[in-house]
Amino acid sequence: MALTKPRAVCVLKAGSDPGESLADELRRHVTDRLAGHKTPRWVAFVDDLPKTSTGKIQRFRLRAAH
Repeated sequence: MALTKPRAVCVLKAGSDPGESLADELRRHVTDRLAGHKTPRWVAFVDDLPKTSTGKIQRFRLRAAH
């Protein structure tokens, strides 16, 4: 059985700059509130999330893309 490592995919508000410092800040925020094994190892910034015609997020596309 392979372990799944957490990954965060974030959509930024207008005017926010994606970068490693923001990714580190997000990781610290999550680490303060959740168990260490739930902290995302990778943080990806995207323009928008893939959605179905009814508005549900297509998580399988996120897993395949990153």
